[in-house]
Amino acid sequence: MSSAYANLTKTFTRLSRFSHLSAITGWDMMTMMPPAGSSARGAALAELSVLQHEILTDKKVEQWLKEASDASLNDVERANLAEMHRAWQQAALLPASLVEAKSVAGTRCEHAWRQQRPANDWQGFATNLKEVVRLSREEAEIRAQANGCSRYDALLDIFEPGMTSARLDKTFGDIKEWLPSLLSRIVEKQARQQVEVPVGPFAVESQKQLGHALMKLLNFDFNAGRLDVSAHPFCGGVPEDVRITTRYNENEFISAMMGVIHETGHANYEQNLPKQWAGQPVALARSTAIHESQSLFFEKQLGRSAEFLSLILPQVKQLMGDRPGLEEGNFIALNQRVKPGLIRVDADEVSYPAHIILRYEIERALIEGDIEVDDIPALWQEKMQSLLGLDTTGNYRDGCMQDIHWTDGAFGYFPTYTLGAMYAAQLFQSVKKALPQVNDYLREGNLQPVFDWLQQNIWQHGSRFSTRTLIENASGEDLNPLYFKQHLENRYLNGH
Repeated sequence: MSSAYANLTKTFTRLSRFSHLSAITGWDMMTMMPPAGSSARGAALAELSVLQHEILTDKKVEQWLKEASDASLNDVERANLAEMHRAWQQAALLPASLVEAKSVAGTRCEHAWRQQRPANDWQGFATNLKEVVRLSREEAEIRAQANGCSRYDALLDIFEPGMTSARLDKTFGDIKEWLPSLLSRIVEKQARQQVEVPVGPFAVESQKQLGHALMKLLNFDFNAGRLDVSAHPFCGGVPEDVRITTRYNENEFISAMMGVIHETGHANYEQNLPKQWAGQPVALARSTAIHESQSLFFEKQLGRSAEFLSLILPQVKQLMGDRPGLEEGNFIALNQRVKPGLIRVDADEVSYPAHIILRYEIERALIEGDIEVDDIPALWQEKMQSLLGLDTTGNYRDGCMQDIHWTDGAFGYFPTYTLGAMYAAQLFQSVKKALPQVNDYLREGNLQPVFDWLQQNIWQHGSRFSTRTLIENASGEDLNPLYFKQHLENRYLNGH
């Protein structure tokens, strides 16, 4: 190993440890921190981000990267070096003052959002969001000039390397062509079905127990993670200490149940990343869309399948009570119900892409400077009406204020949700080819063959391969949105 590469591995191990601290501190801010701690916590996290930025952009790192490029490295080391260079390039473009300002503005906006959203206070939220957008545009402009691309593509590349808005426009444009018709056909079909909704209350403690039982079934390692509560469900922490959250509603339990299944998909990916490369960039998850593919594989492909729902129903009845609405056929229908709604995180998988396309189109225009923050509510209403036939006039809480992502400037993130759904459908199709008896395995509760397939084809590789190579190796082809459309048609129109 060259001395330059060895120095880089030491530096990135150090950065990884600071990221560990930042992740756990961020988790605490979202779950446990008292409100008065917000300002001090924001300053502390900003200080930490500046420190990491200074370490990564040190002149010595740039020199080591140049020297290591000529070193004799194996395939994994070469992939690691490429990820190191990418991380350095992303950081070196930004002045430390902008990194700090973005961190402070994001923390302020997110913390205020917690009170502003319940109060439907768009004006208050918009004031903070304008500063986040201003700084995000500044970052986007710097990155765009360096990479020779549009502002939005420069931010999209942070979350999904190699993806472009031109490709998204084509993919999402295709979805907009067939989704409204498919959605209306499914809604019309389901209108003829009687589905009974179980009536609460459902005790929070019982819902927690159900969540833990499902996490255990799905191979979550409780020695390396935990489940908590937050305003917005998420998966955070580090592979050795994964923190997932959900939120509970005593009037219904399915959203919390599916939230746990979803976040457990994220967690399994994290817990099974290559430990032999821990602390190095190559050991990290490949991309945001690949991460989302794992959570949606768990929630949609497995979790909402008739086989899995039949498997978990006895446990549901034991903890929620054997009440009307929990008969097997009704329970399956309830979890496969398609009904366009205002809230993205509660959306069914058929209408969900419309939520993402709406946000993508707005945030791209916002970053490119084609619209301003004050234009968001009217555009939101227009697109929600066009895509889903719903009205959000004056309802900012359930409209343009419902998500946390824009509060900290995560522009370019939203498209990865639907990309993840497409990857998940494509991967599950490959699982069915490799494991023809997979539905029988699910009915029996034998999920290990599926986990083994994911471990072999996705989890163990970390960031060793590009997204395209990873998916081609796993499924035999690059992203093919046709599998997602076929999945929706098969489940919701063809009954399998």
